[in-house]
Amino acid sequence: MNKRKLLSGPYLIWSVAFILIPLAMIFYYGFTNSEGHFTFENVLAIGTVENFKALCLSLLLSLISTLICLILAYPLAMMLSNMKVNRTGFIVLLFILPMWMNFLLRTLAWQTLLEKNGVINQALGFFHLPSQQLINTPGAIVLGMVYNFLPFMVLPLYNVLSKIDKDVIFAARDLGATAAYTFRKIIFPLSMPGIISGITMVFVPSLTTFVISDLLGGSKILLIGNVIDRQFQQGSNWNVGSGLSLVLMVFIFISMLLTGKYDKNGEGGMF
Repeated sequence: MNKRKLLSGPYLIWSVAFILIPLAMIFYYGFTNSEGHFTFENVLAIGTVENFKALCLSLLLSLISTLICLILAYPLAMMLSNMKVNRTGFIVLLFILPMWMNFLLRTLAWQTLLEKNGVINQALGFFHLPSQQLINTPGAIVLGMVYNFLPFMVLPLYNVLSKIDKDVIFAARDLGATAAYTFRKIIFPLSMPGIISGITMVFVPSLTTFVISDLLGGSKILLIGNVIDRQFQQGSNWNVGSGLSLVLMVFIFISMLLTGKYDKNGEGGMF
C-alpha cells in the first residue's frame, strides 16, 4: 500500500508546482497593493465602469455560447447514443481528433474566414451579394466559442445518454407514453448530469477566454479575460489582474458546486 502511495508522488509535485503555488500567488497579489499591504481594492476594481461592462458582456456571450452548444449538442448526442458505433473509433474520429489541432490555429482559421476580404465575403461577392461585417463583432466571438467548445458539450451528453438503460425507455413506450412524454419524464432527467457537466465545461472557458475575443473581436470588444490579460501583460499590474481573476474564480466555484450537486457520481464526465 505504501508503494502505491509513492506512485502519486509525481502528481503531487506537479499539483503543488503548477496549481497550488500559482493559486497562492494570485491570492497574495489579489489582496495586497504594490507595497505589500493588505487591501480589497484589487477585487473591488471589478466595479469600475470598464471592468463591470467587460464582465457583463463576458457573462452574456458565455451564456449565449453555452445555450447554443446545448441546443446543437443534445440532439447530436442522442443520435450518436442510438447508433451502433465504436466509441474509440467513430466518436474519437469525429470529436477528439479535431481537438488535437492547436487552439490558436483553429481560431486563426475562423479569422481568415470572417475577415473583410475573407473566404465568406469572397463567396458572397462571387454571387454578387453585398459583403458583411463579420469580424470584430460579438457574433464572431460567439461563433468562435461555439466552434472551439462544442465537443466539451457533446461528449458528456453522449456519455450519459449512452448509459441510459434502453429497457426503461421501451417500458415507457409499451405503457403508452409518447416520444415527447418519454423524453420529458425519463430521458431528460436522467441526462441532467451530462447537461450540468457540459454547461460547466463550456461556460467556464467561454467566460475566461481572451484569445478568441482578441482574434475575432479585435480591440473593439473587450471581455473580462482581455482586461485581465492587459493588466498582466501590458500594465504589469499583477495586483489588479489577480484581484479580477479572483472574481472570476467565484463563478468557477459556483459551476463546480452545481456539477457536484447534480453529478455526484461523476456520470457526466468526458468518458
